[in-house]
Amino acid sequence: MKKIIYIFLTLLTIYGSAACISCSRKNSISAERAQEVLIYTYDSFMGEWGPGPQIAKDFETATGFKVTYVNCGDGAQILSKALLEKDSPQSDVLLGLDNNLIGKARTEKVLADYKPKDADKIIREGLHEAFGKDWILTPFDYSQFALIYDTQSNVPAPASLEDLTKPEYAKKVILMDPRTSTPGLGFLAWTVAVFGDGYADYWKALKPSVLTMSPGWSAGYGLFTAGEAPLVISYMTSPAYHVYAENTERYKALVFAEGHVQQVEGAGVTKGAPNEKGARAFIDFLISDTAQNVIPLTQWMIPANKNIVLPDCYKEIVPEDAKTLSYDEEKVSAAVNPVMDILGN
Repeated sequence: MKKIIYIFLTLLTIYGSAACISCSRKNSISAERAQEVLIYTYDSFMGEWGPGPQIAKDFETATGFKVTYVNCGDGAQILSKALLEKDSPQSDVLLGLDNNLIGKARTEKVLADYKPKDADKIIREGLHEAFGKDWILTPFDYSQFALIYDTQSNVPAPASLEDLTKPEYAKKVILMDPRTSTPGLGFLAWTVAVFGDGYADYWKALKPSVLTMSPGWSAGYGLFTAGEAPLVISYMTSPAYHVYAENTERYKALVFAEGHVQQVEGAGVTKGAPNEKGARAFIDFLISDTAQNVIPLTQWMIPANKNIVLPDCYKEIVPEDAKTLSYDEEKVSAAVNPVMDILGN
């Protein structure tokens, strides 16, 4: 009996020591890395004119943590990179996933559940519902998707999605790839919400109108402002930029009576993040008044923080009566490959 007890205690000690060593190795990071928060995001957020640089500066001043952004391209590409590193996460925060990507992020378990401090007091009522009941993503901005129209073009403004299939819009519409771009996936969701099971027939009719499917928003919107086409998928809030920075109302967000789908952008702590403490601090800061005040004039979206007052350039730009459509996220995911096959991509 003594021998059995001795063997049991010995095995327990060995197992416990191995577990502690494994845990220590997993959780140990350098002192320098412990002060760095590595964030996977997209180009327009972290770029010179985006909100990322100012938010990083203010966050470092407030907490002492240094932010390092990694440009992954767009929302879907952020998630793809996180999936590739799932067994050995490198990032601390994933920033730029939205209500169309959260289902896959949840299924793949790449995000940790973390509810930021004072979230219930700060975030606009009902906004987090787009993400479900858990807190693997925290909303930081939102807007409805819309077609942006160049009023100086020689084609009339369409009044519905159906109008886009008319001959006068041949090669006049710039879209984004739903496999790599959140606006691209948002437009696809819009067509599913409006046409239901008939979405494929709609896309077949729409194909002649599509000039290109860019990999991300920045490339697609750049082609639009360069005059390559008079219509582009973007956000209802996008014209606010042109009013503020260019003092022009040339570009209009078209409001369709059939309604629009809404994007809610979020940020979450990477599951197994090397610097989980820093990641949580960043999520807390991202919805603070300080960070959220940066959003309107850099991100050109509506801040999730209900305390933020929108600048004058947003007045009469974002209609209060634009209908918001609901849709089945799984049907949208299932529609991606059929639509790309229709377009020959």
